[in-house]
Amino acid sequence: MVHENAAIVEWASNVIKQDEIDRYLMDGKDFVDDARIERLLADQTEPDPALVREIANAATSGETLTPEQTAILMRVTDESLWEEMFAAAAKAKRAIYDNRVVTFAPLYCGDLCVNDCAYCGFRKSNEAIDRKVLSYAAVEREAALLAGKIGHKRLVIVFGEHPATDADYIAECMRRIYTVKVPTKVGLGVIRRVNVNAAPMSIDDMGKLQKAGIGTFQVFQETYNRTTYSEVHPANTVKGNFRWRLYALHRAMEAGIDDVAMGALFGLADWRFELLAMVMHTRDLERLFSIGVHTVSVPRIEPAENTEFSWLKNRVSDRDFKRLVCLIRLSIPSAGLIVTCREKPEMIRDVIPMCTQRDASSRIGIGAYADGEKEDKGEQTGERQQFILGDTRSLDEVICELASMGYITSFCTAGYRCGRTGKKIMGLLKSGQEGCFCKLNAVLTFQEWLEDFGSPETKAIGAKIVEQELSEIAARTPGTYSEAMHKNFLASLELIKRGERDLYF
Repeated sequence: MVHENAAIVEWASNVIKQDEIDRYLMDGKDFVDDARIERLLADQTEPDPALVREIANAATSGETLTPEQTAILMRVTDESLWEEMFAAAAKAKRAIYDNRVVTFAPLYCGDLCVNDCAYCGFRKSNEAIDRKVLSYAAVEREAALLAGKIGHKRLVIVFGEHPATDADYIAECMRRIYTVKVPTKVGLGVIRRVNVNAAPMSIDDMGKLQKAGIGTFQVFQETYNRTTYSEVHPANTVKGNFRWRLYALHRAMEAGIDDVAMGALFGLADWRFELLAMVMHTRDLERLFSIGVHTVSVPRIEPAENTEFSWLKNRVSDRDFKRLVCLIRLSIPSAGLIVTCREKPEMIRDVIPMCTQRDASSRIGIGAYADGEKEDKGEQTGERQQFILGDTRSLDEVICELASMGYITSFCTAGYRCGRTGKKIMGLLKSGQEGCFCKLNAVLTFQEWLEDFGSPETKAIGAKIVEQELSEIAARTPGTYSEAMHKNFLASLELIKRGERDLYF
């Protein structure tokens, strides 16, 4: 055990590559300009409503705001003006992403961790949880349940920071997941896109994930406030290095991963500070790589096993959470916006008009989907989860609700497999061209899911959404879609109904 501990300490001491921080600095400084943020937060001047409307309504262009513009929106106190901003955010989402909502599931593969974050159930000092890293066979079993029983096509695989779950392990997990094929009612259940939520890595390690077929690489800074960061991340841990984490997405881009995702754990520090720093983060990526983030997540801090939270001073209220979601949509409009099952169904319903993705049927323990199968049979399982979920409904229930609200659930991954990623997809999104492909592919993949997994109720309401989409597509022909493309699309839809799978544009 002493030898093992020494080996882990040695591994951790070699994770950070200082030169892979320094190369991105400007005159020795990083992009989080604390003084600038504090000045913007200190200004409480009520903004001119006309200026607020001008900034908010410009979001349909897809261009990232400046921190100053975001701060102007943030200072609004008039409730009626906030309602206008909510409407503008929903309009921007619709203009860029139409009425689509993408669904996914998290797959937790290991909870061993060398870090000791004050808020996390996986912290190394927490002796109340069982520790486990899934074997590759177990990863395949979890993926098979998600793809074959539930019908997910996208996963985000999640890991603690530990040599047992290093880049080689993560890359092999991805390769194994992509091989899973499970017979369904008609076709095969498969995972078509694997995103990764893992600790910051070196450029070389990021390259391993890129070669294994990663979708999006996701790293949350947790908090951009340096003081708070040092308080919750002990200095003697890998995660204690603020800038190593800060530039994780830069290194991913340099390694060739052109879809990257950010977020903060809202509640650790003032959410307004976090938002302004996230805008700075996006703009710095745009400065260096001509492209910002692919998605932004908005997790609020939630209770965790054997974790004390009396020290929290910045919990985000429901009112402020909705405002936060609105401001992200208006500030970084071209990015997908993810709300998760951390939130209760009522809150998700309230913000989904501004969001593009959500998870469903989620379980966040290690091996939790297989555990769920055992629990259904009356067997006992151990509790191994990072935090408490607010929405535990099934994918079918979520899709049924989304359809009742007028949204189509898209399982499309065509853009990624056709090379429409990174700079290309962001340009197409801003111009509206990608939305044309996405609308067709949303219908095809939704119909496929309904055929293979939908309950009778969901199929019935889903059929109405498909008809609605077909009418809209027909109305845009021949303006948006050529007659030939429209004919090809309708033929593909009929093939889906007859059992063909994975057809896309």
